[in-house]
Amino acid sequence: MRQIFLFFSKNKDFLFFLLLLSISMWFTISSHTYHKSKFVNSANYFAGNLFLMSNDIHEYFGLKKENDILSKENRYLKELLFNHKNGVAELQDSLLNKNYTIISAKVINNSYQNKDNYLTISAGRKAGVKREMGVITSNGILGIVDEVSTNFSTVFSILNSKSRINARLKNSYHFGSLVWNQKNPNIVQLIDVPRIAPIRIGDTIVTGGKSSIFPDGIPIGIVKNFEVNTFSNYFSIDILLFNDMTNLNNAFILKNNLRKEILELESKVNEK
Repeated sequence: MRQIFLFFSKNKDFLFFLLLLSISMWFTISSHTYHKSKFVNSANYFAGNLFLMSNDIHEYFGLKKENDILSKENRYLKELLFNHKNGVAELQDSLLNKNYTIISAKVINNSYQNKDNYLTISAGRKAGVKREMGVITSNGILGIVDEVSTNFSTVFSILNSKSRINARLKNSYHFGSLVWNQKNPNIVQLIDVPRIAPIRIGDTIVTGGKSSIFPDGIPIGIVKNFEVNTFSNYFSIDILLFNDMTNLNNAFILKNNLRKEILELESKVNEK
């Protein structure tokens, strides 16, 4: 309390000046329309910018929540996409008996400059992730789950010299194998497509659905260039990926709920 009295005593002249200045300004603004309008406009401008700044800050700190919401919505929409082909009736059935379940994750590490590249994602055994599950983004495929821990998983990237993924031309059912020549991280190759296949620059390439990992029709990229191997009569096709493999964030793991049944059936055939 003593310090407060000392402050006012020491600065009484300056404080008295501020008081008189404030009173004079108030009388000026009150008695003159022009000054009053300028004051109100200035106050509104200041308040408006203050609220705008506050809103921007609120939106910034709410980005994580908004991203989580969008990620869940994308997961739901992809489940609908992968679990029905035709008609409302089949869509309703698919909601009860889903072939695929989608698990959301973040890409927390990504290599794309090596011969054999891997990704690390923020979902593991606790989230239901297992080896040999397909991993995609909203734009296309990323790879296949390789190893799983409690909270994380490593993904065998499509930018891997050992990668072989079944893919096809979207406008036909001519299939091939998706590989990578280790040159450009955003261009992969589709090989073993027969030369009778109708193909043009700009054609879309999608997953072929010939395995229990990826469903049919997931976008991969577009035809950038192609040539025919005269010795084998098969196309070798350069595919420009829809994914920018150097800039990845959200990912979705595809859990095929019928995979076990498919593998058991195929193993019986192989035994014969």
